[in-house]
Amino acid sequence: MSWGRTIGIGAQHVVAMFGATFVFPVVMGLDPNLAILFSGLMTILFLVIVRNWVPSYLGTSAAFVAVVVAIRSQGGDSSDVTGAILAAGAVLALVGVAVHFAGPSLLKKVLPPAVTGGVVMLIGFNLAPVVADTYWPQDQWIAILTTLFLVVGAVLFPGFWARIAVFLGLVFGFLLSWLADLTLGPITSVTPTSNGEAVPHDRVSFTGIGDASWFGLPSGDLADGVAAVHGPSFSLTFILLALPGVIALVAENTGHVRAIAEMTGDDLDPYMGRALGADGLATVLASSVGASPTTTYAENIGVMSATRIYSTAAYYVAAIVAIILGLVPKFGVIINAIPGGVLGGITVVLYGMIGLIGAKIWVDNDVDFGSPKNIVPLAAGLIVGIGDVTLKFTEDFQLGGIAFGTILLLVLYHLVNRRDAPANEPSDETDLTYT
Repeated sequence: MSWGRTIGIGAQHVVAMFGATFVFPVVMGLDPNLAILFSGLMTILFLVIVRNWVPSYLGTSAAFVAVVVAIRSQGGDSSDVTGAILAAGAVLALVGVAVHFAGPSLLKKVLPPAVTGGVVMLIGFNLAPVVADTYWPQDQWIAILTTLFLVVGAVLFPGFWARIAVFLGLVFGFLLSWLADLTLGPITSVTPTSNGEAVPHDRVSFTGIGDASWFGLPSGDLADGVAAVHGPSFSLTFILLALPGVIALVAENTGHVRAIAEMTGDDLDPYMGRALGADGLATVLASSVGASPTTTYAENIGVMSATRIYSTAAYYVAAIVAIILGLVPKFGVIINAIPGGVLGGITVVLYGMIGLIGAKIWVDNDVDFGSPKNIVPLAAGLIVGIGDVTLKFTEDFQLGGIAFGTILLLVLYHLVNRRDAPANEPSDETDLTYT
């Protein structure tokens, strides 16, 4: 394409990834400017590693949101969060190396669709209390109106506008909150910084925007007092909490690579290991300085599906734009001013969608829930993961929620599926593809 068209398509990719890429760092308590900066840098790294054969954008991963909630609930701070995520990224990179040399069939044996769908589902649904207890109560009416707008937009808006419904929902909720401040005045509710007490406050506050510069590296402190740019801390307990996120990232990356292969007609299986390893390395590098984890983005695959343009040059353009935005501190202040009610309305949809992607994996791969070998081990793992059940070993070490549920699901599933499946049941070799 001409550079004019390339830049235009690159701009569409920026808008498509934009909403989720900065929403998830906000809900994880990490710096959104740093996240967007590294999403651009790591996208370039990804394209180089896959030799430009897999056009994709690396945005902020939602797979670790529930992990972050669990770590913070156990007294961990942002450095503990990024340390656990870094370890998970390193494991994903090693998985990528193994897949590169052993072939994609390795994934199907260790992580069949029944297991992958179950882990993705428990990660998503484990987040329900975050919406119910943290964001929604801050402004329930703004939350419900934002949810309504997002649902209608994602389903009924035409083409490209539907794919950026998250971004449009944020803008709608932001403007609605600002108008509510002008007409109704401050609201009284519990905020993340009010120590559990309901206090009067404006829905939208741009405190600090005047002091923020137009250009510079991300700086300042996060809500928990840790510097925005910081080194990771490592704890075995927290690392174990983060490792299930690797399974979700494997499923995401595998599905996305195969979706691109289906659209382009190219055999991209030889690049599967490179894609997984690149995402793992990107997550390691990003979290090593305090940025959020990365993953390939379905939103941008949607843009390619609509435009039928698979130019990796457009992704380089999108990455450069993201890098520039990440170097504008005023932009970060605006992002951090997103009202809690708006986040409640957005996350009630996004978290539910994460969980339902697990169900989609089951449906797409014809997982048979009439078979006890599937339904019984999955049932146990799901309840443990979604219900935050804990297994206590010592005062300082315990497995809980997502980590315990994932381990239980994996162990029980492979325990009862050691023999070859009967001919009338789905095989573990069923395709893992989802989009």
